[in-house]
Amino acid sequence: MSQEIGLVSCVKTKRDEPDAPRNLYTSPYFEKMRDYAEQNHDEWWVLSAKHGLINPDADPIEPYDETLSGARVAKKREWAERVAKQLDGQGLLFEDVTLVLHAGKDYYDELLPLIESAGVTIEIPTEGLAIGEKQAWYKERL
Repeated sequence: MSQEIGLVSCVKTKRDEPDAPRNLYTSPYFEKMRDYAEQNHDEWWVLSAKHGLINPDADPIEPYDETLSGARVAKKREWAERVAKQLDGQGLLFEDVTLVLHAGKDYYDELLPLIESAGVTIEIPTEGLAIGEKQAWYKERL
């Protein structure tokens, strides 16, 4: 049975207090990505610059100020290796899975080479779009 899994990247804007990952990020952009993932995928996960792969319904986490945007390649590679192991540990890297990335290049450039060999199908619906175009893409589909 095939499964479609959304991977939604974290954003800078967060609540001031700890919250479940699904509610911690407060930007309209994250909310659109989250809503799209909830409506269109079998399940979804958050790609956190600090924590790697996290279940949106996990225990509350503290707000943090960490990003992969503009990070050195070595940091992105280390993060990607961690996320690839987490994806594998959750049983999400097999041929009947389609991973749909709702994230910028900083969150998938180093990750894709590590997971493509697992046989998963990878989709990046907003690849190549500017941030405003991405927001419009989600708005049109919600």
